[in-house]
Amino acid sequence: MMIRSIATSSALLAAALLSGCSPASAPEADSAGAPKSGGVQASCLSRAYPEIGGPISLMSDSGERVTEEDFKGHPTLIYFGFTYCPDVCPMTLVNVERAYEMLPEGVEPPQTLLISVDPERDTPDVLASYVKAPRFPKNLVGLTGTPEEVRAAADEFLSDYSRVEQSDSQSEYTMDHTSLLYLMDEEWQLKTFFTHEDTAETISACLGEILQD
Repeated sequence: MMIRSIATSSALLAAALLSGCSPASAPEADSAGAPKSGGVQASCLSRAYPEIGGPISLMSDSGERVTEEDFKGHPTLIYFGFTYCPDVCPMTLVNVERAYEMLPEGVEPPQTLLISVDPERDTPDVLASYVKAPRFPKNLVGLTGTPEEVRAAADEFLSDYSRVEQSDSQSEYTMDHTSLLYLMDEEWQLKTFFTHEDTAETISACLGEILQD
C-alpha cells in the first residue's frame, strides 16, 4: 500500500511541474479517491500526504550548513524555486508575503524557506541578496547546496525540476520546476500544500486555521 501511495502522490505532484517556469494545473484526485488539492474548494487539511517531506542537508544564505532539525519546533513553509526565475517564483513569494500580512492578529507566520533548484548560479551570496527583496516574506531564508544535495531534498518532497537550455538568451538556461508551497508542522511533517490556484486570501485563511490550533 505504501508503494501505491507514494506513486499516487508522485503522480499528483508531477501534475504541477512547470513548463518554462510558468503555472501548471493543480493536482486532481485519482479514481481511487486519493486526497486532492481541489483548488480553493477543498479544505486545505485534505492535502496532508504523510510520505511527502523528509530530511534535508543544505547550505543557508548565511553560509551555514542546516538540516531539517534546525527548523523543527516551528511551522515551516517551503518553496522550490530559483533566483533567475522571471515571474513565477517572485510572484509566488510576493503572494506569500501578502498572505502573511492578512493573518489574524497574534498569529505568527511560519518560517519561510526558498530551496534553490539552480545551485550552479544560486550561491549563498546570491540568495542572501535575493531574499531581501522588499515584497518577499521578511523571514525568508534561501537554501542551496551541491546538485546532489538539492536533488536529494527535492526528492524527499516529490518535487521535480530540470534544466532547459536557452542558447538565444543571456541567461543561457532556465529551470522548469514544480511550483508548490509545502507547509511543514513543528515536527517536519507535511501539514498541507498550496498550488498556484491558491490566492493570498485562501493561503492566509488556511494558515490562520492551522496556526491557531
